[in-house]
Amino acid sequence: MRRREFIAALGVVTVGCPLATSQGAPGKIARIGIIDDSLIWDPFRQQLRELNYVEGQNIIYVYLRTDGSPAQLDAAAEALARVPVDVIIAFGTPRATKTIPIVAISISDPIGAGLVKNLGRPDGNVTGTTILGPDIVTKKLQILKDAFPTVSRVAYLWNPDNSATAAIFEDLRKAVPLFQMTLMSLEARTEVDFDRVFAQMSSDRPDAVLTTSDPIHQAHMPAIVDFLLKQHIAGLFQVRENVVAGGLMSYGVSLSELFRMGARYTDGILRGTKPADLPFAQPVTFEFVINLKTARAIGLEIPTTVIARADEVIE
Repeated sequence: MRRREFIAALGVVTVGCPLATSQGAPGKIARIGIIDDSLIWDPFRQQLRELNYVEGQNIIYVYLRTDGSPAQLDAAAEALARVPVDVIIAFGTPRATKTIPIVAISISDPIGAGLVKNLGRPDGNVTGTTILGPDIVTKKLQILKDAFPTVSRVAYLWNPDNSATAAIFEDLRKAVPLFQMTLMSLEARTEVDFDRVFAQMSSDRPDAVLTTSDPIHQAHMPAIVDFLLKQHIAGLFQVRENVVAGGLMSYGVSLSELFRMGARYTDGILRGTKPADLPFAQPVTFEFVINLKTARAIGLEIPTTVIARADEVIE
């Protein structure tokens, strides 16, 4: 589908009150455009409620859904700009409009993605939260080695169209020899690629799989978790929610906290702060979560020393 056709086909859903008018409302009603709404957005809406935003009184949500690809994210942002909305919020990296403030949540590398030149002083209309952290790749590989000492074949499930996950792939490629591991590349750009990826894993049998927070992959995560469980393959995920859903382990920032921070940034923008004056929020702490039920199901005994290091253990 061509870009213009896609924009025309996008369905706009508003929640709170009719979009066309805010007549009769005691003051301005803010319109917030959300791209790819799902359960992971609940902390965002909850934080706004705690900041005294009430749907139908002083806020309206405008929802658009995409397949998570860069082209559709851009098209959705362009469509929301035409609605118009006051702020666009995305779990991804849209950049189609330079006029509407954008809060991008859980971006791996805003500089590498070309969103900004400086995290501390964004120079355009985009700000948000990043999952950047020092030595994240080597820390994940060390966790795998400690939890699963015999691991040698590690697969990385990533989206080559996502510049941030591509950067992580390069870091992994350089780091795996230090842990006496080899790296298998599992590329999935769209949903149709996952059947091929699952077939590749069934055939080549990695010892462990690393996943990302790429929006397309997160949307397909229930199938990924189910496949790894049935195949008895260890998975190291990026967000806690994937482990709660049945994944083995996760190491990364709190996704719910990133969405809450995104809500606080949205509040600031609605009060008049420019995105350029809101530094990209970088994580201070990382959480390590283990699902022991999944470990038992795939026949993996995780050492007690590793379990003791976990921030959360799901029994």
